[in-house]
Amino acid sequence: DVQLQASGGGLVQPGGSLRLACATSGFTFDDYAIGWFRQAPGKEREGISCVRSRDDAIFYAASVKDRFTISSDGAGNTVFLQMNNLKPEDTAVYTCAVGGGYYCQGNGPSSPDEYDYWGQGTQVTVSS
Repeated sequence: DVQLQASGGGLVQPGGSLRLACATSGFTFDDYAIGWFRQAPGKEREGISCVRSRDDAIFYAASVKDRFTISSDGAGNTVFLQMNNLKPEDTAVYTCAVGGGYYCQGNGPSSPDEYDYWGQGTQVTVSS
């Protein structure tokens, strides 16, 4: 069965950094994507970044571009999200998900509704 687990969240001051990890199992990266999503209180869940397995293409939402970096290990079992220069507005529950490669392009993941498998989220809080 497909399993995903996000980890690495925590409390950090503005300007600080965190690295999130999404450990996956029971899934082959055959033209699929791993997407990172976040949901802040009172807001819709938004896609912020994704990596496409067939060509290792990466995409970012404008809100995190140039601050966040997505990467994966060689086997594609773990996907990381390095978050630098964190801002209070980055505070959210971060979750990783698996979807078809078609749904990873442009400004990052397509609608969360297009992603089929989800892990439990990890809380990121950016505050003084």
